[in-house]
Amino acid sequence: LNVSSECFYDTSNFAIVPMGFCYPGKGKSGDLPPRSECAPQWHTRIMQALPKLRLVLLIGQYAQNYYLQDKRSLTERCKNWCDYQPLYMVMPHPSPRNNLWLRRNPWFEEQNIPHLQTLIANALNADCRTIDDDIRIQLAAHRA
Repeated sequence: LNVSSECFYDTSNFAIVPMGFCYPGKGKSGDLPPRSECAPQWHTRIMQALPKLRLVLLIGQYAQNYYLQDKRSLTERCKNWCDYQPLYMVMPHPSPRNNLWLRRNPWFEEQNIPHLQTLIANALNADCRTIDDDIRIQLAAHRA
């Protein structure tokens, strides 16, 4: 994200909102999907409590499926990220299981990540420091 730890952990700048609020358990090839009742029960209330919301990172297929409700694959969504602007930015979940996806899709880190960093820099103001710039953001990152 190109922001300092101090900026990232400042709750007036970033909010991390999971799709599920409890651990769903282990499946055959990783964790089970988030429980289906969590997001409908809580997400609207949480988003309404974030009055300066400017950017939502939809991280992983569960967050994208819930918020975008389109039939594209995660790869197609990431390739066509601009279709979801200005509010949403789509990303794969940053888990070791996705290292193969990242190797197969080097364009994501080469093109999408720098764009994400620009979006964040534009959303922040001078109260928050990054390595190079003074910026601040109100961001909700949805973890799948």
